[in-house]
Amino acid sequence: MKKWLKRTGWALLLLGLAGAIWQRELVGYGLAQGYGQARILWQARPISEVLTDSQVPDSVKVKLKLIAEIKQFAEDSLGLRPSENYTTFYDQGGRPVLWVLTACEPFALREKEWDFPLIGTFSYKGFFDLEKAKKEQAALDAQGLDTQVNTVSGWSTLGWFKDPVLSNFLRRPEGDLASLIIHELTHGTLFVKDSLQLNENLATFVGDQGAVLFLRHKYGPASPQLRTFLANEHDRLRFTDHVLRGTQSLDSLYKSLPPDLPQEQKLAMKTAHIGRITRSLDTVSFQGQRYRGYFDDFKPNNNFFMGYVRYEARQNELEIQFERDFSRDFHRYWRYLKGRYKSL
Repeated sequence: MKKWLKRTGWALLLLGLAGAIWQRELVGYGLAQGYGQARILWQARPISEVLTDSQVPDSVKVKLKLIAEIKQFAEDSLGLRPSENYTTFYDQGGRPVLWVLTACEPFALREKEWDFPLIGTFSYKGFFDLEKAKKEQAALDAQGLDTQVNTVSGWSTLGWFKDPVLSNFLRRPEGDLASLIIHELTHGTLFVKDSLQLNENLATFVGDQGAVLFLRHKYGPASPQLRTFLANEHDRLRFTDHVLRGTQSLDSLYKSLPPDLPQEQKLAMKTAHIGRITRSLDTVSFQGQRYRGYFDDFKPNNNFFMGYVRYEARQNELEIQFERDFSRDFHRYWRYLKGRYKSL
């Protein structure tokens, strides 16, 4: 028996080493991500300690207390899963700490996907090291893909770790802060493997709906905080609708391109079409200034449009279902969602 166990142990070790060599890129990436996440978790301070620190400005403490209220409201009134998330605080020093890389076919709205053990397929890849993100971006650029690297304002570890409040959160006004916190807590409540568009659209929907309910609960239906958030939402939804209409027309263009059309002509037609989408933003009526001249210094590629599909394309569908089938009752809605989908 001892000899058999010894042989089995060596066999498993050799298999593990072989797997690590075969998937050395993935293993190296996982170790780097683990280190980046661990560094932030290790340096995060309990919020209870931050609130008693005389060196911390009162403005920071007010926002931290507000986050605690948002979290409690999300758990009690929206039915989100209780957790220890957002009970610690990490000071970014005003610097980004995470970036995501996305890539897309140049003449089709098909995103590159990355497969990760246990958690499934994602159409973005996170990095705690910007140079590593840029290095992988350059490799994908060389393959002819559209690529994009963006900073990330927040993320969820799906309840596996104690997600901290990041100091950059505190720059947001009350409504945006509530939407962000509720969005990430939604991921920790339900996250369906290999269904990124569902996950992100659902978190966006719950975050925005939940933010309105929280602001109404805390500040009142006529409060400036709620009015400001709703005005910003009005403009954001108009901008989103414009981008999604543009995405549909861009998709139609790509599908109409003859396979034998020279690359230069495809690129010229794509550039001209995206130009028409960006210029026609002038025809959209906004209440505020946030989207005025949005594309003046920014030329979007396919990743920009697919980002709106990933986070926004199913909002109308979710809104109709929530109203029609659940009478806007979040507790009923979560019972349905958890019965229909298996969460990680």
